[in-house]
Amino acid sequence: MSTIPPSAMQSGHAPIIPLSFNARQPEKVRLYPMTNYTFGVKETQPEEDPSVIARLKRLEEHYVEHGMRRTCEGILVCHEHNHPHILMLQIANAFFKLPGDYLKPEDDEVEGFKSRLDERLAPVGKLGEGEKEGDWEIGECISQWWRPNFETFMYPFIPAHVTRPKECKKLYLIQLPRNKTLSVPKNMKLLAVPLFELYENTGRYGPQLSAIPHILSRYNFEFVDDNDNVVAVTPGDAPPEGYVPRTKVLAGGDDTDMNEENGTN
Repeated sequence: MSTIPPSAMQSGHAPIIPLSFNARQPEKVRLYPMTNYTFGVKETQPEEDPSVIARLKRLEEHYVEHGMRRTCEGILVCHEHNHPHILMLQIANAFFKLPGDYLKPEDDEVEGFKSRLDERLAPVGKLGEGEKEGDWEIGECISQWWRPNFETFMYPFIPAHVTRPKECKKLYLIQLPRNKTLSVPKNMKLLAVPLFELYENTGRYGPQLSAIPHILSRYNFEFVDDNDNVVAVTPGDAPPEGYVPRTKVLAGGDDTDMNEENGTN
């Protein structure tokens, strides 16, 4: 059996240097600690529809008059001990959703979205001192969901047989500043849900919310402490010994609900 001499395995071409891991990655997303934010409550905002059937009926009426409905929701991210948490609303102790809502037919998409974020999360009264109307940094649209028919199902694609979807929902990344006051209607709860809790948890959160960890996997995070110092970057450092990320109620609901959710019974 003949062997190939080492010289025959040499190439006359210079080696091709592969791109670094970050060469085609988006810029880092800076996350501030949960403790940097102030949370409060404001007046109740009743749900427009008493049932799912009523909601779908209103969607049908909107479609007849205005065409496809546009909805925008925000992915707001902060961190606790260098683990990302998503700010999320809980309604009636069961239904989870991101801040945002459907747009009015005449609305510009971004400006209309800012108004809906204000309705859900902008503070009022004393909590609103220093806050500006529409003071949101709308980042990239990182996900689109489509409602083919007047049904509850939405898909991250338009089925082949559908030419006129009834609703398009866009999820935007919202860049939270270093400090901000957020106020939730008192008939809702504002939660901070760790990414691992959402991952593949469709039974509790549904397909849209449980897909958020996949959507955010394209980003590297930069974790900042209370003094605005970068203390970790993706892949990050180990959390403090014994720390386990868990969902926290930040505002809204009664004290019993908050104690149960935070495990402080």
